[in-house]
Amino acid sequence: MSQTNKTPAEQRNMFGANLRILARDYPSISELARRLRINRTQFNRYLAGESFPRPDVLARICAFFDVDARVLLEPVDQIGSTADPMSSRFLRDFVGRASQDLPEDVFPSGFYSFSRRSFIDESKFLRGLVLIHREGPNTFLRGFEAKAAMLAQGLPNEKRAREFRGLVLRTEDGIAAVVSRLGGATASFNTLSRVGSFDNNFWVGFVVRTQRESPASTRIARLVYEHLGDDCARVMAVARTTGFCELSDLLPFHQRLLRPDEPLT
Repeated sequence: MSQTNKTPAEQRNMFGANLRILARDYPSISELARRLRINRTQFNRYLAGESFPRPDVLARICAFFDVDARVLLEPVDQIGSTADPMSSRFLRDFVGRASQDLPEDVFPSGFYSFSRRSFIDESKFLRGLVLIHREGPNTFLRGFEAKAAMLAQGLPNEKRAREFRGLVLRTEDGIAAVVSRLGGATASFNTLSRVGSFDNNFWVGFVVRTQRESPASTRIARLVYEHLGDDCARVMAVARTTGFCELSDLLPFHQRLLRPDEPLT
């Protein structure tokens, strides 16, 4: 039987089962009923699957537990997981809303210049450019691999193949980003923390790429981000210099933060 064709008895049982799951984090059912402004006897009937709440009471329950009216039709652990795994009850307090609410003053939107050591040639360094933007509570990252880096790995270098996108999350000491190219062709994990600077616009951390171990390349490198904001002149100047370079080609503060002679610990 489909979810929408459940009988009233089946819907009551589903709601009761879901409500019992939602309520088990609360040691006192009486206190929970009081906080929901629901009579304890009536609340017990909801828990037992013997009764439906009125629409206004259902709305109050949904708002309190941060769920929606699908608690009448679907197991609560599955609500939201199909469309958005991070909004699911299983993840949302771990990598969902608790991490997604990333304030502008912690990691502002706009363009960033980044630098790191090359993964495929440790004698070289890489300069790049990314854009950070927000949609609702989410913070996203977008950029393009350097053409030379794609060619060096025998990969196609058309624009769509070079594009990468990612999701930025808040951490205790900064931010983390999960980044991937189209179709999950390659992926990386980035973590950054703010460092003191004159304009307070630098972050340093490291990037790890998801690739099997190889003696010919490395999978982790120190990473520096510099916030450029929306300064078109600076953004265009950086865009013209993206790609492989020598350490000496990087700005002095990038060189200092990358600490090329010190191993990652």
